[in-house]
Amino acid sequence: MLRVGLTGGVASGKSTLAGLLAELGATVRDADDLVEELYRPGASGAKTVRELFGTVVLSADGGVDRGALAGIVLTDATAMRQLEAAIHPQVRARVAGWFEGLRREPRPPDVAVVEAALLVETGSFEEYDRLVVVTGPENARRERALAAGWRAERLDAVMAAQLSDAERAAVADYVVCNDRSLEELEGAAHALWLLLSEDAARVSEGLPLLGRRIDLP
Repeated sequence: MLRVGLTGGVASGKSTLAGLLAELGATVRDADDLVEELYRPGASGAKTVRELFGTVVLSADGGVDRGALAGIVLTDATAMRQLEAAIHPQVRARVAGWFEGLRREPRPPDVAVVEAALLVETGSFEEYDRLVVVTGPENARRERALAAGWRAERLDAVMAAQLSDAERAAVADYVVCNDRSLEELEGAAHALWLLLSEDAARVSEGLPLLGRRIDLP
């Protein structure tokens, strides 16, 4: 089973690409869903966040109010580092458990993809066989995010906290530039799927993966 990390900046189109890969045959997990599980009432992430920042970041049911939490960490670099240091290990443990569960299935998938925003920032990209980075012009990403309902102030804070496309692409195996139409992104997804399928075949045969960096238009 090939383990693939898929990342990109806010509104880069990584979720769209993840969906296209799922249609082509990949098994896909969104790391943000894992965070949501951790932030539910009584879950370990909610307990961690309460210990770090108090009840002000909790909803009435005891789960994490992600808006309130973002209001703190996006304006306080120290608070952001504290949150990442406490929560990301828990997310990584859940990802590892997901991969292990897939391996134990009677017929494990050839390609398993985890979509996550901060794979490079946290260094967890090194735990994957392949890293796919989705890039796009900042102005286009801003337009997409604002159209999707992001508040400009929060968007600016999130974009400032993330690495640049160039920094993410520097450690990628495959880079998908999402600066045109959905049809062209679909074409890039098909080309990427062929590459990932080749990689998965090598893994299944016990062969090392080829060292390469490929940019997909």
